[in-house]
Amino acid sequence: MSIQFDRDDGARLERQSPVPLYHQLKGILRSWITGGMYESGQKFPTESELEQRFGISRMTVRRALTELTSEGFLVRQRGLGSFVAKTRVQDRLQRLTSFTEDMREQGLESSSEILEFQVLHDNDVANRLGISVDEELVQLSRIRRLDGEPLALQTSFLRHSFCPGIADAELVNDSLYRTLEERYNLLLGDAIQTAEAKPADEYESSNLMIRIGYPVLVLERLAYLQNGEPIEYVRSAYRGDRYRFRVELSRGS
Repeated sequence: MSIQFDRDDGARLERQSPVPLYHQLKGILRSWITGGMYESGQKFPTESELEQRFGISRMTVRRALTELTSEGFLVRQRGLGSFVAKTRVQDRLQRLTSFTEDMREQGLESSSEILEFQVLHDNDVANRLGISVDEELVQLSRIRRLDGEPLALQTSFLRHSFCPGIADAELVNDSLYRTLEERYNLLLGDAIQTAEAKPADEYESSNLMIRIGYPVLVLERLAYLQNGEPIEYVRSAYRGDRYRFRVELSRGS
């Protein structure tokens, strides 16, 4: 069934503008998605419909749709067309919280699949934490899921001396940080976190159900107790099509 557009919706392309038409079109289509005109999973207008709606070439439309697909706003299904991608999870980067806490604050139901939970030594992680390479660490590797679908692959390393026996016990409400606070009376303080994009490797591809080379967002975090002692190093790889950051900035006087 053909989609009927409201020709008085204010969406116009400025043909005299130095901004390329495909880029203008991409901005309009993106605003339709982010503004709620099309819901998650809903079929998006076809190339032909957009070509007629805006009076532009098929090549211009195709380039805009291709870029929106690569940026995670649309999903192409062979023989069926384009569909609005699922809403991205948003991290405001304001407080030290766990994945489980982040999801609950957004009213989302998450789950985890434990891949590894063991005591070991790791020279690289020990150096990152600034501790002796002889100190025992607890490694917790998990697939973090949202609505049953894999969202992130996360590996945490904890200093075993601060949480002895944690690898043999269940986590409190599936939250590592809640477990540290409630079972071990550890007071979490600050953290340093970095983020970078990279192509998914074979291990990430297999666990996140994406192709090798697909964009993932890698977060690395060093967490400290309130007394300044380092407690955790964690590395997370998030699917680039389902996760984004939101940071509020202000200009000081």
